[in-house]
Amino acid sequence: MLVERGVPAELVAAVRRVRARRLVSICTGAFALAAAGVLDGRKATTHWKQADRLARAYPGVEVRPDAIFVEDRGVFTSAGVSAGMDLALALVEQDHGPELARTVARNLVMFMQRPGGQSQFSAPLQVRRPNVPALREVVDLVSAQPALDHSARAMAARVGVSERHLARLFASEFELTPARYVEQVRLDHAKALLDAGHGVAQTARAAGFGSAETLRRTFVARFGVSPSHYRARFVSTSVG
Repeated sequence: MLVERGVPAELVAAVRRVRARRLVSICTGAFALAAAGVLDGRKATTHWKQADRLARAYPGVEVRPDAIFVEDRGVFTSAGVSAGMDLALALVEQDHGPELARTVARNLVMFMQRPGGQSQFSAPLQVRRPNVPALREVVDLVSAQPALDHSARAMAARVGVSERHLARLFASEFELTPARYVEQVRLDHAKALLDAGHGVAQTARAAGFGSAETLRRTFVARFGVSPSHYRARFVSTSVG
């Protein structure tokens, strides 16, 4: 694969010669843009399996591993091949409006339901169950009742360990802090509720964010779109 053997110098040179209003990459094509310096100081994405590698290889790039596609100052990057089709529809809509984009989607037998900020995968569901019983108890409760108090102190107290030990367990099992894990689960729960048609305020309470504004800030920071934009994804593919 491209990311395993490095980006050919000829390709890097070709990218640097491009002069265009927009520059687009699909999947691991982001590595070519990064190698050419195009993504320095920009947000970008790639296939989720390669996102960590992209971030490590090019620390000047703000990698968004969850996003289907990302736009930053005229440079568009997308996840896998199917995400490239979502991005193409978004560009059609950007240039020619939603009606034509919907017509193209129908002709391609595609659903106009995935804005760029939608997650490539449900991160908490990709994590294997922990080996340590105390940690299993904690994460099972977080998943079952995300609206409870899941601060590090509360979780540690429930299973009788110190906050420091709990943090070590999360780092060892998930390479995440307890707070980051809880946020992922709550965001996943929020997305499911929004998918089902629940309002933003109701979703915020049920998913454990407390207020609609807290959910909005977290959602935008993680996915690049607001909860209301995400909820309206069947209407538009807009980049946002």
